[in-house]
Amino acid sequence: PDNLMTLPERIVPFSVEGLRLALPVEKVERVIPAVAVTPLPKAPLAVLGVIDLGGRVIPVFDLRRRFGLPEKGLVPENRMIIARSSKRTVAMVADDVQGVIEAGFEMTAAPGEVLPELSHVTGVVKTAGGLIVIQDIDSFLSLEEEEELSVALEAKRTDG
Repeated sequence: PDNLMTLPERIVPFSVEGLRLALPVEKVERVIPAVAVTPLPKAPLAVLGVIDLGGRVIPVFDLRRRFGLPEKGLVPENRMIIARSSKRTVAMVADDVQGVIEAGFEMTAAPGEVLPELSHVTGVVKTAGGLIVIQDIDSFLSLEEEEELSVALEAKRTDG
């Protein structure tokens, strides 16, 4: 069907509490072991805080909060996916990251057909291992959250 968005050729699958998600490989800068997160006052609920990565202050998203899953503190086994949206570089906490999957999966549904309220989903694909929800990192933050985050990061910069 023509109404489906074109799928990325390669995706980086990861999981959060059994939920299988992915990002297009071109959006992923790198994956690092979980590091300590500095709280960021006034940040949106989905933001755990910030990390310093090579001198860059990067907001860290708790995907558990984003998807309404049970909260769980960071553990050494967690991974942080450093990804670039059109607006900023962000880190997302994942339980594990599987590496890169080449094309060879099929689109099973456009995002609106599955979960209309999830604007930050590009689509759902079927792989040998099951269904994977591909995230749209550019719409991951709502406009309101983007503004809250900008204000919180600016306050952090001025506080030192």
